[in-house]
Amino acid sequence: MGRDTIADIITSIRNADMNRKGTVRIAYTNMTENIVKILLREGFIESARKHQEKHNYFFVLTLRHRRNRKGPCRNLLNLKRVSRPGLRIYSNYQRIPRILGGMGIVILSTSRGIITDREARLEGIGGEILCYIW
Repeated sequence: MGRDTIADIITSIRNADMNRKGTVRIAYTNMTENIVKILLREGFIESARKHQEKHNYFFVLTLRHRRNRKGPCRNLLNLKRVSRPGLRIYSNYQRIPRILGGMGIVILSTSRGIITDREARLEGIGGEILCYIW
């Protein structure tokens, strides 16, 4: 059985956000590095540091702080895995879904790397829909 690293990242971030953790530790791969760069650029996480223990690399992500910690438990970050190893979902640039009318982002794997839905529409390319973030 292969591992789904994207689903592992999404699950780790979602669980840390639900448990109100400030940081989360995820495995380092080239794909996770590109996804973390997108999350940083779009403002979903505050910072990311790359660490090494012996021969293993990993990221330590700092999640955005909540303003109202005493209120009900509301998730600040919503993530959904779309394409998975058992069922790949592809889309051309005209049919890429808009999340919350453009408030959220779609992360795509294209021939030009891992990019957001806005960049894919500007460049006129489609690809595999990896996940939704809002």
